[in-house]
Amino acid sequence: MQAYQQHLDEIAALGATLVAVSPQTPDNSLSMTEKGALGFPVLSDEGNRVARDYRLHFTLSEVLQPIYAKIGIDLPVFNGDGSWPLPVPGTFVIGTDGIVRSAFVDADYTHRLEPSAILDVLRGMLG
Repeated sequence: MQAYQQHLDEIAALGATLVAVSPQTPDNSLSMTEKGALGFPVLSDEGNRVARDYRLHFTLSEVLQPIYAKIGIDLPVFNGDGSWPLPVPGTFVIGTDGIVRSAFVDADYTHRLEPSAILDVLRGMLG
């Protein structure tokens, strides 16, 4: 999120709007926005509905659930639905016509689309 934040002005200069989507409750999403000093909205996908529709979610295994809880990652509380699903991280560039111009999905949450790749797609959309 911070890497994208650093390029927010460039993204806006290309006529695009950056939006993040999180399964966290609106209050927890707001907290993430404030803690990260993010200049773009973090929308709440309550119940992982959008992630489920796009088949971009999985349920954290029962073996990992107590480990996550022990280190303070209590998904049922963060997500407000009593369950342990996580979205698969994805980055999408969508044109004003609704066509997906770029999609990047990786189950490894540490792999994200580089901001420079997003900027390249946006520049390509301008002509």
